[in-house]
Amino acid sequence: MTGTSVALLVPAAGSGVRMGGVRKPFLKLAGRSVLDRALAPFLARRDFVEVVVALGSRPDPRDPVFSDARVRATSGGANRFESVANAFDCVESEAEVIAVHDAARPFPPPGAIDACVRLAARGIGAVAGIPAVDTVKRTSGSGVIADTPARETLWYAQTPQVFPRELFARAIEHCRAGGPPPTDDASMVERLGAEVRMVQASVSNIKITSRADLAVAESLIAGGYI
Repeated sequence: MTGTSVALLVPAAGSGVRMGGVRKPFLKLAGRSVLDRALAPFLARRDFVEVVVALGSRPDPRDPVFSDARVRATSGGANRFESVANAFDCVESEAEVIAVHDAARPFPPPGAIDACVRLAARGIGAVAGIPAVDTVKRTSGSGVIADTPARETLWYAQTPQVFPRELFARAIEHCRAGGPPPTDDASMVERLGAEVRMVQASVSNIKITSRADLAVAESLIAGGYI
């Protein structure tokens, strides 16, 4: 654990269309909400001094995650970037590092969290992820294969994504000034030409986007992999 203070932003305002409009952060996995599981490894650390969850509707006051004084909710936006930006605007602490984690990822690996925070404390952006194991094709708009990138250079990006606060603030303002909304936090920091590194995470760091993902998550718990 570092001596650096960290504020965690949690975009959680998705409409859950692929799951019939359910509030994914409050789905239960073995008796605990997805959000509770997603935040637990961060709240176990003393250097995470503040957590801002950007929700699309009122929080479930029964969820124990909100019993931690460091956690509070704010309104989400129309897309992921707006939710992250809204949460960042609500940061009250003087945290030197900003981390972002998807509310729908219930199993963030503690080792990846630590490695990302350590890099950000050194002034370097960090993204948890895993190296690509599938061959990836780049296609034209009509689906015709244009080329096959070298798999050794490709990663599947996950969260957390962690950055020095000053760099993150500049990236937010740069994106607000124009251009398409970024699909993840690293891509908006990359637009500034700043260094961002991949950090090895885990295949178990899944994102709940469908009923099938929920079944996988329950299997990981039942099998003792989490």
